[in-house]
Amino acid sequence: MSRSLTFLDKTFWITESEANPKHVSSIQLLDMPDDADPSQYVESLTKELRSFNKATAPCNCVVKTFLGYPVGLKPIMSLDMQYHVQFHKIDDVHDKENVDNTVARMHESRLDQDKPLWQFHLIHDGKSKRYVIYARVHHMYGDGATLIRWFQSGYLEQPEVDNFKPIWAISSSKRKRTPSPLINRFARALLTVFHVTKDLIVIVLRLLLRMVRVNRHYMPVPFSGTRTVLTGQVKAGRAVASMDIDFNRVQKLGKRCRATANEVLLCAFDIGVHRLLQDYGHTFKKALLTNMPINLRKPGETTGGNKIAIVPVQLAHGEQDPYLRLRQIINNHRIVKNAAQRANPASFSVYTIIIQSVALVLEWVKLSDYVRPIANILVSNMPGPQEVRYFRDSKLIGNYPVSTMTPGGGVNITLITYAGVANVGMVCCNKHIKSLQPLAGYIEEAFEMLEKSAEDPTLSIADIGEHEEDVAVSIVTDTLQVQDSQNLSR
Repeated sequence: MSRSLTFLDKTFWITESEANPKHVSSIQLLDMPDDADPSQYVESLTKELRSFNKATAPCNCVVKTFLGYPVGLKPIMSLDMQYHVQFHKIDDVHDKENVDNTVARMHESRLDQDKPLWQFHLIHDGKSKRYVIYARVHHMYGDGATLIRWFQSGYLEQPEVDNFKPIWAISSSKRKRTPSPLINRFARALLTVFHVTKDLIVIVLRLLLRMVRVNRHYMPVPFSGTRTVLTGQVKAGRAVASMDIDFNRVQKLGKRCRATANEVLLCAFDIGVHRLLQDYGHTFKKALLTNMPINLRKPGETTGGNKIAIVPVQLAHGEQDPYLRLRQIINNHRIVKNAAQRANPASFSVYTIIIQSVALVLEWVKLSDYVRPIANILVSNMPGPQEVRYFRDSKLIGNYPVSTMTPGGGVNITLITYAGVANVGMVCCNKHIKSLQPLAGYIEEAFEMLEKSAEDPTLSIADIGEHEEDVAVSIVTDTLQVQDSQNLSR
């Protein structure tokens, strides 16, 4: 990872607040080796990890600022390992909900901006063979693709004790690049500006045509999401939940339905979120929207930092048949993918910066409650290792990503595929809801029904939070203020 910062990297520093910290994290479940003493192992491991007090970039760097504006990363001589590596004891590490709630409390606090922006929290009950590592790092260090590569470099294919080094102590191998002549770089920059300007004009014109309903077959218009108990001004406090989905089953279903694994999961997540919102009295007249991250790196590119675009995608509505809902999502998803593929990658990056900057300003001036969100859900799917990995001599059982909150709220669902399983982490602001734990069960049920619907067209989804015009039920309209949701949740 580079010590320099892109504009997108810097925005995660500038816009961070106590209510909305900008770090991403993971809940890592690990099993000790068979001969380990559960009463001593984790505390001993904590001491060993603290002994690695010489870190490599960026883990040995603090943010260098000028009048509060981040200009780069500056290495420091020594680390406060009592801060960076911490031990916590809980009652039962096998109590998944208790672990998620413990992580939620840690996740809502900010990283110390005067120190390198990362932490490892080891969590154990003092008696089990299983323990948890909650690792968090500031989003300005990189996007999902960058951090997954970092994660994989610190986990081994075989147990290793003698030559083990934690992630922050591993030197990154960087290829030296020969800089191209200045005139060539200047010419490429001019060409990029031309293509970006042209593509942005096309994007704006097509969005305007969609607004006047001339061209419906394009990306959703920004800030056209539906207000729910999950959206609005992001405030302090988080709800976290994690779950597993057999990724081999997802891929098989995708092949049967001529869909990508991502589209199958989007459908299950959409149905699950509808059911969760139904619990809080929400019904809708239109589809929810999801934010879809697009990796803008070229094949084989391993640059650090943030190099992504995030654009809204319409989900499904009005079909009780799960299979038909999947077909809606496939169509809507591919409309956006085709638009992204036809444009210069930098164009979508600039487009993301523009709409996300507006959302960040609205959050900063505390107006997110009065403007529709960009989307209701952010779903990100990142490939992880296909084989089992080890942290020192402990076997990694699962790795559940927990991301930051997007301006305007919603629920952020991130998954990593690991050893044939999709490890799913979910997070939202808990100002109006008590828990995200029910959502995990709803998603599991939705996926199972989606599998069955490929063979059985008689299956239908019940109570997913939708209605027809002639059904006399309450409607959450676009003019409903978020504050009214408190009454719905009681």
